[in-house]
Parts: sequence; C-alpha cells; structure tokens
Amino acid sequence: MIQSAVFIVLLTAAVYWFTKNVRKIARNIHLGQKREKYDQVGERWKNVFLIAFGQTKMMVRPIPGILHFFVYAGFVIINLEVLEIIIDGVAGTHRVFAPLGSLYDALIASFEVLAFLVLAACVVFMIRRNVLKIQRFTKPELQGFPSTDANLILITEVLLMSAFLFMNAADGILQSRGVEHYIQAGSFPISGFLQPLLQGWSDGALIALERSTWWFHIVGILLFLNYLPYSKHLHIVLAFPATWYGNLKPKGQFSNDENVMREVQLMLDPSADPYAAPASDQPIVFGAKDVRDLNFKSLMDAYSCTECGRCTSVCPANQTGKKLSPRKILMDTRDRLDEVGKGIDQHGADYRDNKQLLGDYITEEELWACTTCNACTDACPINLDPLAVIMDLRRNLVMEESKAPGSLMAMFSNIENNAAPWQFAQSDRLNWKDEQ
Repeated sequence: MIQSAVFIVLLTAAVYWFTKNVRKIARNIHLGQKREKYDQVGERWKNVFLIAFGQTKMMVRPIPGILHFFVYAGFVIINLEVLEIIIDGVAGTHRVFAPLGSLYDALIASFEVLAFLVLAACVVFMIRRNVLKIQRFTKPELQGFPSTDANLILITEVLLMSAFLFMNAADGILQSRGVEHYIQAGSFPISGFLQPLLQGWSDGALIALERSTWWFHIVGILLFLNYLPYSKHLHIVLAFPATWYGNLKPKGQFSNDENVMREVQLMLDPSADPYAAPASDQPIVFGAKDVRDLNFKSLMDAYSCTECGRCTSVCPANQTGKKLSPRKILMDTRDRLDEVGKGIDQHGADYRDNKQLLGDYITEEELWACTTCNACTDACPINLDPLAVIMDLRRNLVMEESKAPGSLMAMFSNIENNAAPWQFAQSDRLNWKDEQ
C-alpha cells in the first residue's frame, strides 16, 4: 500500500507538470497568425498516416530511417507495457494483464525484441554523433545544449531499455523458483540471455533487482515525459499535427500577404476612401519581424523540429559555406518563442522586451543567402517549412525597412520607374526588333 501511494503521488505530479507545460507550449504556438484556410482534409490525413505514422520520408536515407523506425515502433508499442506498469503501480498488482494467456506471452516477447532493437539503434545513433561525427551533427547551431540534449535522450533510452530487460530477467527467475507474487506469465526471448548472470543471486537480491529496475523504468519514463517540453524530442507529440497542417501547395508557390492584397485592392477601387480609418486598431505589419507576426504553423514547426539536419545538409547555400542553416532558422524561432512565453508568464500577455526574431536571432545575411529552392522543405521528414519563416522575415525587411541587396533594390527601382526590371525607358522596349 505504501508503494502504491508513493506511485500515485509521483504519477499525479508528473501528469500535472506535463499538462501545465504543454498548455504553455500550446499558448505560445497560438501567439502566431492564422492566415490560411486548411482545406484538402483527406490529403492531410493521408500525409499523417504515410509521413508521420508510416515514416516514408525517413526511409529516403535507409540506414537511419530503419533505425529510427525501430525507436519509433518501440516507443509506440512498448507504451502498452507502460500501461500495465501504471495499473500495477496504482493497484499494487503484478502483471495485471497476465490472464490474457498466450497473447500476453506474445506481447511480452515482442516488447523484449523491440526493447533490444531500440537499445541497439540508440547505441548506433550515439556512435554516428560522437564517434563518426557525421557532418550534419557538427554544425555550429548544435554546439552546447542541443548536442547534450540529443545524447541525454539516447542515453536515457539505453538505460530504460536495459532496466526493462533486467527487470524481466529477474522476474523470469523468480517465476521459475515459485516465489510468492511472481506468477507464471510472459515469454522472455531476450532477457533469457541475461538470466545466467543472475542465477546465483538469492531470492531477496533478485526481488530487490526486479523492484529497483521496475521503479527506475517507470520513474525514468515519467521524468522523460516532463523533459519533452524542454527538448527537441517534443516532435514525438507534435510531428502528427505538424504534418497535418503541412503546406500542400506546389513547391515554389508562395502565399500572398493579406495586408499587401488589402492595400492593392484599395488602390484599385475607385470608390475607396484613402483616408478611411483602418478596419482594425492593430498596426499593419508586412511580413514578420517577431514570432507573433508569423503564421501559427511556423511556430508549430519550430517546436516540432527534431534538429536532424536533413534540411541543412541539402541546402545549397549552406553547402557553399554561407551562413544560412534552415535548421538554425527553426531553432532560433523556437528559442525566441520560448523567450516571449517566459516574458508573458512573468509579466503578462502585453509584455514586450524590445527584442525581436529579426536581428536579435536571425540576421539579414542568413535570410538573403536563401535561394528559395525548397530543398529544405522537401528533405524534412515531417514536412516542416523553414522557408516560410525566411520569406516572412524577408518581406518585412523589404516592405517595412526597404532593405534588400543592391541588385534587388536596382530591380525594384527599375520596375517602379520603367515598369520592367531593366534599366531602359518603356519607349525603347521594341528597339530589339530593329536589330534583326
């Protein structure tokens, strides 16, 4: 009863803190602008099942794709085992699903195989990051906490899976000895290889091992749950809505800015009053200067990014040594959004800290290095769109601050004066025919 009471307190606290942090993240995401209507519902659900659930875009690179699938499948399916542990912890029972008989044996066996595959995949991922030092994992934006975050999660997964297998190994031996409370249930194809290491242990030592690994496993999962909101691994939750809200337009087709369209329509309407009061008392912003000006999907993308770097690895600007990294664009957006959220928590919804995403986090040099080729959006495993952030920030630079590279400014001037990108009068447009 004491163990059950302690477990209930821990479970309640973990769920409470997780819910509280998730609400903050949802609040932060909805600080963004909702500028689009999300139609084609059938196509969106198709993307969720094929891309988020089916991992189809991960398989473009087969080795990491297959390893990631093992981790993903293990996370989803082993949650059934976590459900049993939670019920046992609350009710004080042991292997509450054991009455399922042969089905239960098959489930435990599959859990063990998946646990081993997850463990092996995480070890390979750590080797790729820290020994092989694959280039996309050594970029400047991953220095410091992002690198530590990735390794911490991988180490945690290895420890949790190891605890699960040792728990089952001790449990299997206790079952074979007929120790009270350890009923005959489950099949142990992987942990069975660990049992010879424990055969010489006394019943008391085995019970202590089984209980300690049981507690380590479930407490570790609860801590992992509450670490998610602070980690890139929040994509475990957000990958699905991020894929649903993904951009379905053809690559290269950009959305018109509603504020620009409204101004143009007023200019073309002969009956419009140019001195009429604006429809809203909110100041009109062209493009985006800070996270509140971005589309809420862009803010969701920032929290959904797993920092895999596939976008940056295919970016032609990054490959040629330019400062732009599409991954960093989303990471900076997330960091700025977290900063804004903390300001709201401390000072209220109207608080402004006189900082902004454009300039304080993302530089003009990064924005103008982008060729808008869409390689980053095509490479993302869950259809995130760093290009949308880049284009909104660019729009603000051009339309609010009249800042652009010299070649673009010359083109803008020519269009304004000559109605063409070239520097000659409209009357000279047909002179080329005289040269034939």
